[in-house]
Amino acid sequence: MGFARTCSVALVGVEGVVVEVQADLEPGVAAFALVGLPDKSLTESKDRVRAAVVNSGVAWPQKKLTVGLSPASVPKSGSGFDLAVAVAVLSAAERIDPREIADLVMVGELGLDGRVRPVRGILPAVLAAAEAGYRQVVVPEQCAAEASLVPGISVLGVRSLRQLIAVLAGEEVPDEEPAEEGRPDAMLAGLTVPGAGAGTGLAAGSGDTGADLADVGGQDAARLALEIAAAGGHHLLLFGPPGAGKTMLAERLPGLLPPLTRQESLEVTAVHSVAGILPPGEPLVTRAPYCAPHHSATMQSLIGGGNGLPRPGAVSLAHRGILFMDEAPEFTAKALDSLRQPLESGHVVVARSAGVVKLPARFLMVLAANPCPCGRHGSKEANCDCGPATVRRYQARLSGPLIDRVDLLVRVEAVTRADLMGQGGRGESSSVVAARVREARERAAARLEGTPWANNSEVPGHELRTRWQSVPGALAAAERDMERGLLTARGFDRVLRVAWTVADLGGHDRPDEADLELALQMRTGIDRGAVRKRGADRSTLVTGGAV
Repeated sequence: MGFARTCSVALVGVEGVVVEVQADLEPGVAAFALVGLPDKSLTESKDRVRAAVVNSGVAWPQKKLTVGLSPASVPKSGSGFDLAVAVAVLSAAERIDPREIADLVMVGELGLDGRVRPVRGILPAVLAAAEAGYRQVVVPEQCAAEASLVPGISVLGVRSLRQLIAVLAGEEVPDEEPAEEGRPDAMLAGLTVPGAGAGTGLAAGSGDTGADLADVGGQDAARLALEIAAAGGHHLLLFGPPGAGKTMLAERLPGLLPPLTRQESLEVTAVHSVAGILPPGEPLVTRAPYCAPHHSATMQSLIGGGNGLPRPGAVSLAHRGILFMDEAPEFTAKALDSLRQPLESGHVVVARSAGVVKLPARFLMVLAANPCPCGRHGSKEANCDCGPATVRRYQARLSGPLIDRVDLLVRVEAVTRADLMGQGGRGESSSVVAARVREARERAAARLEGTPWANNSEVPGHELRTRWQSVPGALAAAERDMERGLLTARGFDRVLRVAWTVADLGGHDRPDEADLELALQMRTGIDRGAVRKRGADRSTLVTGGAV
C-alpha cells in the first residue's frame, strides 16, 4: 500500500483555505476515486491528471487509487488542484519521495500534454498558505511574479509536470521549448474571464485614465467637491442637467487619488486575481481602481453572485478605489439600496445556499443624476416638460437612506459659453490638485496614527465628538440644522468628517466655523454663502459667493 500527501488551496470568495491532498494506492481493480466535496471542474481533473502524467513519460499506477481532499466539509472548485493531485499520486506510487512534498503547497492546472497552466487567485492562495505557516509554494511559471508578492515565501515557478518531477526527485531538470515569439500564448487564457473588464466597466490594472482636471471648464464648486472627496474618501452626488460635465468630472477623480499603499495593493490585487481581471504581466495593482457599471446592472452583479459560492461584484472590484454610477436613478431600487450596507461597513456579506462569503468593499462612491427625466428641471434657460409628480417619482428613485450616506451633494450647473471657450483661463491641473490631496492625507494619517482608521471618512463620529474636537462654537450651525430636522445623527457625523478634511486641505489644526459652514453646504446642498477662494492662498474661506 502506498500513501502520500501534499497541500493545495481552496478559494472561498477572496480568502483561501489550505487543503490537504491525500493519495492512497491499494491492490485491486484499477480505478480513480476523487472525494472531498469537489465540483464538476475538479471532478474532471481525474482525466486531466492521468493524461498529463502519461504524456510526461511516467507510468500511471494500475491500482485502486483514492484521492481525498481534506477538510471534506469545505466546498472545492476549479482546476488549481491538478498539480497537487498529480504529485500526490506519483509520490504514493514511489516515483517521488513522500517526505519531499509533505510541506509543499501546489497550485496549478495541468494540460493534457503535462504543461502547467496558470489559474486565477494565486495571490490569495499564497497569502493563505503563508498565514497557515507554509514557506514553499509551487505555482505555474506565468504566476510566479504574483506569488512572489507575499513576503517570506519561497516560490518555485514550473512550466511542466516533467520539470517538477525532476526537481522533487533530484534529477536533471529538462528544458521546455519556449513559446514562439509573436505567437499568441494560449496559456494566459486561464488568468482572465472573457468579457470581465467590459462587463464591470473596470479600468483593470490602473485607475488613472490620464484625463486631466484642467480640461473641465468652470464648475468651481464641483471641482472643489472632487478635491474634498479625494482627500477624505467621501461619497459624492453630482446632480444637474445633461451635458454639464458630471461624467467628465467623475472620470478625472482617479487622477487625484494617491497611489495605493503596499497593504492596499495586495488587497486589490487579490480581488482582481480571483475575478480574472488582473492584466498579464502586471502582478501588482498600484493605482486605485475605477469601476463604472452600466445602469442595467443587477443587484448580484453589484454586490456579488454567480453559481455556487458568490464571486466578487462591482463593489468589491472597486475596493480601495472609485465606484461611479452614472445615471443613478436609472438603476433599479433594489440594486441601489443594496449599496447601503457596504457603504457603512466597508465589506459585504453574501449568503447563498452554497455558503456565506465576506468580500471587501471599501470604496468611494460617486453618483451622477439628472434632476428629472428630461433633465431640464430647475433650469433658467429651458422649460421642463415633466410634471411635478413625474419629477418627484424620478428623484425618489434615490432613496432617503442612500442619500443620507452621501457626504457631498453638489449641483452641477450648465456650462456657459465663456467657460467652454476657456475665456476664464484653464483651471488647475490634476497634478496640482493631487499634490494638495496627498498633503491632506498625510496630515490625516499623522493624526490617525496608531488607530485602525486610515482617512477621515472611516473615523467614527463618537471619536470626532470626543477625541478630536472642533474649535469651540464651530458646531453651532450644524446643531441648529439637526434640531430643525435637516440633519440626521449620521448626517451630523458625516459633516464632522468632511469638516476635518476641509481643515486638512487648509492646513488647520482642527476645523473652525468656516470649515463647518463649507461642510454643511456641501452636505445639505443649501446655499450658505461659503465659497473657497481659488487663488494662491488655498486656506482662506470667504463669504458672499454662492456655490
